[in-house]
Amino acid sequence: MSESKDFLRLKVEEDLKAGKYQNIVTRFPPEPNGFPHIGHAKSICINFGIARDYQGQCNLRMDDTNPTTEDTKYVEALKDAVTWLGFNWNGNVRYASDYFPKIYDYAVQLIQMGKAYVDSLNEEEIREYRGSVTEAGRRSVYANRSIEENLALFKGMKEGKFKDGEHVLRAKIDMSAANMKMRDPLLYRIRHSHHFRTGDTWCIYPMYDFAHCLSDYIEGVTHSICTLEFENNRDIYDWVLDALELTPPRPYQHEFARLGINYTVMSKRKLLELVNGNYVNGWDDPRLPTIAGYKRRGYTPESIINFCEQIGIAKANSMVDVAQLEFCIRDDLNQKVPRVMCVLDPLKVTIENYEGEEEIDASYYPHDVPKVGSRKLPFSREIYIERDDFMENPIEGYHRFTPTQPVRLKHAYILTCKEVIKDANGAIVELKATYHPDSKSGADTSGIKTKSAIHWVSAKHAKQIEVRLYERLYKIDAPENVEDLNPDSLHVNTHAFIEPAVISEKVDVRFQFERQGYFYADPMDYTDEHPVFNKIVGLKDSWAKKSEAPKNTPKAEAKKAHIEGDVAPMSTEELARFERYTALNLNTEIANTLARDEALSHFFDETLLHVKSPTTLANLVANEVARELKKELPLNFGATEVAELVMMLDEGVISSKIAKEVFEAIVHTGEKPKAIIESKGLKQISDPAIIAVMIEEVMAKNPDNLAKYQAGNTNLFGFFVGQVLKQSGGKANPTIVNELVSKKLNHG
Repeated sequence: MSESKDFLRLKVEEDLKAGKYQNIVTRFPPEPNGFPHIGHAKSICINFGIARDYQGQCNLRMDDTNPTTEDTKYVEALKDAVTWLGFNWNGNVRYASDYFPKIYDYAVQLIQMGKAYVDSLNEEEIREYRGSVTEAGRRSVYANRSIEENLALFKGMKEGKFKDGEHVLRAKIDMSAANMKMRDPLLYRIRHSHHFRTGDTWCIYPMYDFAHCLSDYIEGVTHSICTLEFENNRDIYDWVLDALELTPPRPYQHEFARLGINYTVMSKRKLLELVNGNYVNGWDDPRLPTIAGYKRRGYTPESIINFCEQIGIAKANSMVDVAQLEFCIRDDLNQKVPRVMCVLDPLKVTIENYEGEEEIDASYYPHDVPKVGSRKLPFSREIYIERDDFMENPIEGYHRFTPTQPVRLKHAYILTCKEVIKDANGAIVELKATYHPDSKSGADTSGIKTKSAIHWVSAKHAKQIEVRLYERLYKIDAPENVEDLNPDSLHVNTHAFIEPAVISEKVDVRFQFERQGYFYADPMDYTDEHPVFNKIVGLKDSWAKKSEAPKNTPKAEAKKAHIEGDVAPMSTEELARFERYTALNLNTEIANTLARDEALSHFFDETLLHVKSPTTLANLVANEVARELKKELPLNFGATEVAELVMMLDEGVISSKIAKEVFEAIVHTGEKPKAIIESKGLKQISDPAIIAVMIEEVMAKNPDNLAKYQAGNTNLFGFFVGQVLKQSGGKANPTIVNELVSKKLNHG
């Protein structure tokens, strides 16, 4: 029994070992009275995950016992959430209403056993009779009714002879119980309301505590997993099943801590208030924590599942930082999406010494992303740059474009500013510049030193788009009501410009806009005539910096529109390291990370003496090694081990994913990378013949998606690549997989 397993899985294993159950059956039992949120995602992952891990089954069951709040649209939203997250429920969707006749029979049985009675107290009297934590309750005088009278009244309730609230059915347990939920809890109430499934067949409906445990029993559920707020309800759960003397095996309830995230509300009541009050644009508003909201914003199922796995399963409630969820989507998209250029706040630049047009070949992916693909970037005399990438009177440490400081255009040339043109109000409306013909990226012989590279688009060729920029919905970390809403949670930018290939070639639906963040083509509003992109998440978490930034200081005013991730100016030593690293063709973000950390920089430089592969090494050091150095503990590895790992990565012996696994093993054991790879059989699969067989198997298992791809849904390309990599256990060479999947899909 592994100590790394959570307490729920340990309980399942204990029950299996003891022979308590032959097969594991779990269930996800939401009430269809709202759209599912990220807390439901955690429950979905737990219930479906346990069923998967122990070769069991998980049922999807709607707890539709309250006709006044439930609706088919919520059922569909719940089904969609489970499917989108990648899980399959056992058989058909189940409903508590499927079991209404059987549950009614169980209620009659309790009456016949003298364990339930019809009470005629009103709601206020029932509350008064229940007592308090320090005072025992009083049993209703109606509890003395005979079994025959109770049966007749309950039948009359079922036949619609009484008004709402005139009678209720209660369990006869203990009015002095320490657990107040056990003080003769309600089992049935009268509701003359139309039910979305059963129509007007019923006018009495079972309470959650009565219907839930019996539905579990009827379905053969073994482990009824719910959140901690139902901990006190467990006594009722057990009482009902025991009182009815049901044939074993029977289910047992187990509780885990519900998910709480700062800057977020997950109360259905509060979410409904936001939707009905038009504080947001429907249940799928990208600012909401609903699955539909995350889906429309551009989050991936993998990022949500990874988040749920990272936070784990605990027995005590706690608050999770929303930054952890944002990290998961960044981490997922970083290895998947194309990098493109989009200017959100355009400033026109006229390059006076450039004539004509040209196309620049630019890769969609950096060196450390195992994907291939490129596009043609049109370049012309007039371009747009980001307005805050130019500063006429630069502050200390500003490394972009100024009247005296040249700058590199990403993938293109170096520019020098010649003139600043302003309007009548003194606002900058255009820059005049010259370019250096011998400074083209990849073939630069100009000798000009620049401190940064900026993104740009050709004014003639760029496509105008709408960009929806989202911030957190609430302005405080523990919101209570609508007064805590952030008034600046949505900015709609209709004057952004993007490079044309994004619209014309449609290589993906998610992109990293260079130096801006990750964006998603809105699935509802996007058209080629009016492209709309939602901001998924920024490149770095700048929320804390924004909220703590000093107000109205000259420096703060100058940096109002700063790019996310801007930090304090580099020292002379750091700047020297930064220039040395960018000269090695490291991307600016990695170079910046290494340059600013002396220990990290030293490790990188030392390892570089053993392996001449700066890009691969830099990515490994800036991510994996940096994490270990922050722990300030003795290291089980040094430059030689990391160099050996880098060489095997470059030679294609292992993939990036395997490299991370090997590095983790090095950290814990201190073994040499080659020994770890040999002992664990982790060599990368690069044989095209073996990979081709995997591709055939994946396509044979997914005929529906294959048909959809062939019908024009090319977004499924990533699905097939992911399935092949999954089938190989992450060992298949991603570049070869991409190439062979493309050939198979497009040429048969």
